[in-house]
Amino acid sequence: METMDALTNEQMEQLTAQARGAMEALLEAAGLRAGQIIVVGCSTSEVMGRRIGQGSSQQAARALMAGLLPPVRERGLFLAVQCCEHLNRALVVERECALHYDLPEVNVHPALHAGGALSVEATEIFDDYVMVETIRAHAGMDIGDTLIGMHLRPVVVPVRSERAVIGKANVVLARTRAKYIGGPRAQYDTNAR
Repeated sequence: METMDALTNEQMEQLTAQARGAMEALLEAAGLRAGQIIVVGCSTSEVMGRRIGQGSSQQAARALMAGLLPPVRERGLFLAVQCCEHLNRALVVERECALHYDLPEVNVHPALHAGGALSVEATEIFDDYVMVETIRAHAGMDIGDTLIGMHLRPVVVPVRSERAVIGKANVVLARTRAKYIGGPRAQYDTNAR
């Protein structure tokens, strides 16, 4: 059962626009190639101005996914949606992603208050979803301080953006890069992703 008041069409459109703008800023900065993964963690409670876990909104999740997923799919990328701590931050991915990266499936089904609204929305909108325990994403978006770092490849680089909030939630964007190795004579490709 949804715990928040209904959103107006205008509020839904605003959340969709904010989510899409943040995703496009991340994609522009990250320079990802087709087939790479973006992880998103989201507290719809924080988006709605409540404390994390205290006001989940499936309606907000629907609006956010409408902004997040299209630019990801347009670029041939995979979206991984992180569940909340009650499911040990497991992830919803499309089966194609799990097969491509040889990710072992786990058996759990997200619910509004055990996984979170965005993960529930992902199970409804992904073509053929599976649950996995961990990934190493190439970029990520944390909406509402959900702590996605455990699912990003090293080395994580923050992405600065004017899109620092979605709804009332803090947004942190990150990309990753290959590790620099070697000593003082080593040379690096500074454009490598």
